Amino acid sequence: MLLSRKAIATPFVICMCILGVGLIQFPQLQKLINTKQSASLETLKKEIQSENIRLNFLKKTPTFGYNNFIADLVYLNFLQYFGDDEVRDKTGYSLSPEYFEIILERDPRFLAAYRSLSISTSLYAAMPERAIALSEKGLKSLSPSVPEKSYYIWRYKGVDELLFLGNAKAAEQSFATAANWASKFSDEESQMIANTSQKTAEFLGRNPNSKYAQISTWAMVLNNHVDERTQKRAIREIEALGGKVITIPEGNHKIVFPPKD
Repeated sequence: MLLSRKAIATPFVICMCILGVGLIQFPQLQKLINTKQSASLETLKKEIQSENIRLNFLKKTPTFGYNNFIADLVYLNFLQYFGDDEVRDKTGYSLSPEYFEIILERDPRFLAAYRSLSISTSLYAAMPERAIALSEKGLKSLSPSVPEKSYYIWRYKGVDELLFLGNAKAAEQSFATAANWASKFSDEESQMIANTSQKTAEFLGRNPNSKYAQISTWAMVLNNHVDERTQKRAIREIEALGGKVITIPEGNHKIVFPPKD
């Protein structure tokens, strides 16, 4: 009987501990949201410092096997943080990689997290090196079939390498790997990704400094179902490189390229 009670109580206590650790994130984020209109910049910075302390604490907290639960919870925290435009305009996005260090350490197979990592950390926090490093670490735990459509992660990495580091050689390798992984599947989406990724890799191999390649990569960002802010940034970058963006009736975008360089 005693053993039976322990068997029931132990998982319950563990679950309550994990839930408690996770929930300490929500009051702090809610406080940031509620005070954003009246808080001074100094106050907001202090709140961000407090959130950073909580994230560092969570990095060191044992999960007792509930890794996916913690990853999902922290991802929800991140969505609150990233979506609060008014506060982010004042304080920036410096905590973005801190969230993803926890998320991808706990669940490296979390496919959606990699796209959010690329956008939030490379594009908004201006830390592409950190985003790429986190992606590279996560990729060590993945394979072409685990998780499904994992080839997209190589494409996100290639985009960061080309657009934010200007490392065409590394981007070429990332797109080539994406093509390799995608080619192992016969469905239409995978074959399309394999084909376009291979063409991108080959083009980068021939033209490592091409504006055409950069415009094509920004076009990938633009048509990747991103938020409005990211769309506007992609359009500005394409136009700065000499391209033109036309919005077609279906809501997608057509890119008019300048003469090839």
